[in-house]
Amino acid sequence: MAEPVTEEKSRQYSESDPDKRSVDPSSSKASETVDFETNSVNENSLLRKLDVRLLPAVGILYLLSFLDRSNVGNARIEGLASDLGMTGNQYLTGLTLYFIGYAIFEIPCNIVLKRTTPRFWLPTLTILWGIVATLMGIVQNLTGFFIARFFLGVAESGLFPGVVYYFSMWYKRRERQFRISLFFGAAALAGSFGGILAYGIGFMRGTVWEHGWRWIFILEGIATVLIAFGAYWFIYNYPDTAEFLSDKERKFIRARLASDSDATHDERFTWDNVLRAIKDPKCWLYGLSFHTMSLPLYTFSLFLPSIINALGYRAATAQLLTIPPYAFAFLTTLTVATVSERLHQRAIFIIGSATFAIIGYIMLLANKDPIAHPGLSYAGTFFAAGGIYPATALALSWPAINVSGQTKRAVANAMQISIGNLGAVLGTQLYRSRDGPRYIVGHSFALGYLAGNVIVSSLLYFILSRENKKRDGIVPEVAEVGHLKDWDGDEDLRWRFQY
Repeated sequence: MAEPVTEEKSRQYSESDPDKRSVDPSSSKASETVDFETNSVNENSLLRKLDVRLLPAVGILYLLSFLDRSNVGNARIEGLASDLGMTGNQYLTGLTLYFIGYAIFEIPCNIVLKRTTPRFWLPTLTILWGIVATLMGIVQNLTGFFIARFFLGVAESGLFPGVVYYFSMWYKRRERQFRISLFFGAAALAGSFGGILAYGIGFMRGTVWEHGWRWIFILEGIATVLIAFGAYWFIYNYPDTAEFLSDKERKFIRARLASDSDATHDERFTWDNVLRAIKDPKCWLYGLSFHTMSLPLYTFSLFLPSIINALGYRAATAQLLTIPPYAFAFLTTLTVATVSERLHQRAIFIIGSATFAIIGYIMLLANKDPIAHPGLSYAGTFFAAGGIYPATALALSWPAINVSGQTKRAVANAMQISIGNLGAVLGTQLYRSRDGPRYIVGHSFALGYLAGNVIVSSLLYFILSRENKKRDGIVPEVAEVGHLKDWDGDEDLRWRFQY
């Protein structure tokens, strides 16, 4: 899977001093100038400044994204299926169509981001899906529901991989994973907010419409559109043009990034760099790492209200009971991300989190009478949520920290989400109404996929560590990638992978 270390490459790097042959001759003088001009910049204060300016902005957008895609689960137990005359697996088909649209447009959306700007593209996408989410509240038949779900997936497809790429242009490699985990934590918050909002909006049943599910889509969709218009002012592009930075801070950020990644390179878009990602087996494995998490992630978020409702609770009570598992997931995501970042370990924490979630599904499957013993099944949802969310957050950071080359990284991020969401496509067909309250098929698939994630993460650990050892025997690692004139991305033998 890893790039072979050939005799030709070994000779190429051993015949010359890698620092002398590749570093820009002016880089040392430039570095001295930057040091002189930025010695008054406090790095920790600057990082906090970046976090305050960047993370809440994109975190709010992702919270809205996850809320607008998963609130269909809340709408279902508020009368959606009966009002639209759904029978059999038609509700599941609507969920599947969302992920088909999402997977198809993932890579094109990131290419558009690379060719435009975050300030234009991310808010525009948010407005588009907010409009679709609002219109979903006035659909009158099954066809309208299917069309709306497909285009909701299309519109939302560019946000997550776009933001992961966006972070790579602001933060050093070892800083990205924690920020991605914080960003992804918004998904767990969306689950909690979704339950609270659905509970409150449910009391609007009888206002205009008999049931309250339409108001869930309409009110949450309108909120998304309004916030998205504001995002044109609170989303920033890149360090060179961000208004909240001083000239000294811009130079300092460029120096930080140059010492660690390729973010300061003026890389032009080429289709050859797109193909580099597609031809790299590691990029496919990063995709498979999310694929094995996306099925449990999305089946949990889409069907948790139904799972709890099937335990014998009323719809309103079920909405409220979805809140604690998501709150627990938010805490475990932040905790695991923090410890993983401090220890500089990724794979072992993904494996541990996936195993924690497996315990939850074993509890769900072991309960032979969930209605008589709802406490056991409900406790299982805490284990499932507490493992799924941190494992997914860490798995999603693989391309951001290991793929070098701006276009290749943007495509690799999009590939990962596209490949991953194929798991969600399958998952949307597993929780059939007639399978409740045990949902043996759905829970079994989720458990199996989590076990698959343990295998994939272990494989990536082995491949990346072995490749690093091979490269160590050829040429030393060069961290200051931004100063190299002949940098060839992560295919360059001076690059080291993180695992």
